[in-house]
Amino acid sequence: MLNNAYCSDKYQYTMGKSFYECGFKDKTAIFNLFYRKAPENNNWAVVSGVEEVLEMVGCLGKMPEDFFSRFLPGEEYAGFRKFLSQMKFTGNIYAMREGEIAFPNQPVIIVEGPMIEAQVLETPMLCIMNHQMAVATKASRVCRATDKPVSEFGSRRAHGPWAAVYGAKAAIIAGCANTSNILTGVHFGCGSTGTMAHSYVTSFGCSVAGEYKAFDSYIKTHRGEPLILLVDTYDTLKCGVLNAIKAYRDNGIDDSYPLMYGIRLDSGDLAYLSTECRRILDDHGMKNCKIFATNSLDEYIISDLERQGACIDSYGVGDAIATSKANPCFGNVYKLVQIDGTPVLKRSEDKAKLINPGFQITYRITKRNDEDGEIYKADVTCLRGDSIAQKITSGETFTIYDEYDRYKFKTFEAGTYTAHALQQKVVANGERCCEEHTLGEKKTYYNSTLSRFSPSERRLINPHYYKVDISDDLYDLKMNIINKLTKEINEFHI
Repeated sequence: MLNNAYCSDKYQYTMGKSFYECGFKDKTAIFNLFYRKAPENNNWAVVSGVEEVLEMVGCLGKMPEDFFSRFLPGEEYAGFRKFLSQMKFTGNIYAMREGEIAFPNQPVIIVEGPMIEAQVLETPMLCIMNHQMAVATKASRVCRATDKPVSEFGSRRAHGPWAAVYGAKAAIIAGCANTSNILTGVHFGCGSTGTMAHSYVTSFGCSVAGEYKAFDSYIKTHRGEPLILLVDTYDTLKCGVLNAIKAYRDNGIDDSYPLMYGIRLDSGDLAYLSTECRRILDDHGMKNCKIFATNSLDEYIISDLERQGACIDSYGVGDAIATSKANPCFGNVYKLVQIDGTPVLKRSEDKAKLINPGFQITYRITKRNDEDGEIYKADVTCLRGDSIAQKITSGETFTIYDEYDRYKFKTFEAGTYTAHALQQKVVANGERCCEEHTLGEKKTYYNSTLSRFSPSERRLINPHYYKVDISDDLYDLKMNIINKLTKEINEFHI
């Protein structure tokens, strides 16, 4: 397998040579990985990929010198190549948990370490996080469109085997009940699901009798397992569902079957066909026979099917999730925010690209009420140890202000709230220092987190925007740097 720590852009290493030769290699840098805007006007994004980032970081420094000579040839690079072959990550990493809900501009991952070590992580880290967060966020949207189970079926549309395996993992974290991908099932211990394709039905002969033989043989070879028969190969209502009923009956499968049994619809008017199939199944005493639907589904189609009263018990979604089809490019970026203790930022003509400087931490504020229990009320990103951070950790009264409208503010009185930091240390001095969580634990964490946001913040269309602010000290630092830089630019001439 390729060492994905080096799935990188060459400029990471051309910059690295300059840092190496100019005495910058040991300066302590802090980089933030964050995104500026969630896709599809979503309120937030779902974190996935941190585990693979940690694995990637651990692979740094595991390639021989001749590997580097293939893209950094020449005697002038000899010393730098030797350095790279021995360079492991020795710094600290702070990250949100997988399954966390992250808002724009909050640091999802913070890297603190020697400049070269931190810089070369940018591309592979973004590659991992942008893929998995795109899939997880889309899966969250699809699963929030219904209270029925949603299966991830997108491996054949994913952008390569790696994307299929880890995309399915991200989808399960963010709400999918299961996946069809066997590698994901084996690697993450979550199992995989699947029954038959149209080719199985047609392999028994292109006839109504052949369809029955396909169903009959499938039941006989999979008795004792969940059974789903694909009924739309020829005609769903005139033969497909009827052949399924006959095959089930002939094999003694009815509502007493201890495991799930059902049919799958993969084409046509799913609202109409599911309603008619439900009526036919019920008329034949198969009230427990489930109806599973696939066919280019996404959150909008599923929402519409639910609105129409479709009799569908479970959905299978492929490319919409596996490729985050409507918005396949997630917008995480990786920006330097501090060098040797001095905060820095990137200034831009585009205000949306203005970043928050300094070593940061985000607190999520929780309040409890008798009706809803623990509810998240606001997030505030602070400079570590600044005045509001100290008040929050001490449980004191504090006020946060809207960054873009300072007349909007909210005060949290002492004793009325609790808070927890979203970024936890996961690597200390180059060594992993956090516990591992199973895929099931990550999914549970996501579900628990999601439940603590209000229904209006969870809706798909025009969600109510959750309060996300920065501390006064971070705001002042940011504006002071901008004002100083603006003054220098205005006075600059040659």
